[in-house]
Amino acid sequence: MMETVRKIIHIDMDCFYAAVEMRENPALVGKAVAVGGSTQRGVLSTCNYEARKFGLHSAMPVSQALKRCPNLVLLPVNMPLYKAVSAQIHGIFRRYTQRIEPLSLDEAYLDVTDCTCCSGSATWIASEIRQAIWEELHLTASAGVAPLKFLAKIASEQHKPNGLFVIRPEEVKAFLQHLPLKKIPGVGKVTAEKLQRLGLHYCADIHGLDPYWLMQQFGKFGQRLWDFSHGIDPREVESNRPRKSLAVENTLPHNIDDFAHAEAIVHQQYQQLTQRLANTGTLPLHAFKKLSIKLKFADFTQTTLERTVEGLTLEHFLYLLTQIWQRRQGRSVRLIGLSVQLPEKSQHNTPLKQLNLWE
Repeated sequence: MMETVRKIIHIDMDCFYAAVEMRENPALVGKAVAVGGSTQRGVLSTCNYEARKFGLHSAMPVSQALKRCPNLVLLPVNMPLYKAVSAQIHGIFRRYTQRIEPLSLDEAYLDVTDCTCCSGSATWIASEIRQAIWEELHLTASAGVAPLKFLAKIASEQHKPNGLFVIRPEEVKAFLQHLPLKKIPGVGKVTAEKLQRLGLHYCADIHGLDPYWLMQQFGKFGQRLWDFSHGIDPREVESNRPRKSLAVENTLPHNIDDFAHAEAIVHQQYQQLTQRLANTGTLPLHAFKKLSIKLKFADFTQTTLERTVEGLTLEHFLYLLTQIWQRRQGRSVRLIGLSVQLPEKSQHNTPLKQLNLWE
């Protein structure tokens, strides 16, 4: 029996937060606009294309962004508004399919394999969705269409902003031949540099390699590199993708060097984290086993320490803090974060409430 070729759409809103702000205030159109930290200590969440002409990008420190673009209009994050607009966008998605996997407020996968709208054409469906988002919400979206999830995501980046790119099943092999490995989702700066040192630049360079050798070089991600380079991605679009972790982190008002100050911050973050966990269900704190703590230093480098412990307690986080604090090497700390990995369903009997993007 012939396997059904999947039809997957990846929708990615164009500079979403900034676009919503410009829609709300048309006087911002044509100006360099960014959304993010309202003080010099913060970082940008996103910026529009006028701001990107100055080299601005998400996660850039506000202080650096203002040096590059002194006339930047910097707006605070208005999360309730963005969540409301995101819910409207998902309402448009549901006209075509219930198989929707949100990745963030402004990004989602849609599986339209069984959709009969538009004569079953994923390309036409993607076009209709983009048109509806523009006509009803006055926002633009880019879309990618492909038979594989990772290719749909790559395709949505091809004609940004406000574009559509389609990779048909018969085009996958040729497309992969010339696809830079750095374009593969999950290949960050460090992995890309290592690939280059090994003389691996395109998916075609992977084709003659042993997957076990790649796993020796890159761990489990080596197998994913091999699979994606060969056009293998069996992952389904998961409508109810479970949340894997919860985190609380803060960029501090001032860099700190004092361990006692860091302890006080961890105390406060622990209370916030346990409150968020309480909102997800009734799972007892002793059921959580994997904790991690993150520090970002004054030079913007960061480090994370993860441990498996017997239950979620303040004492465990404070112990992790004493361990990771030794990595400062004289540097002051600008950000502290705590996170906890949520147990798999098989590890507990009491289900966690699944938080959606708009809670």
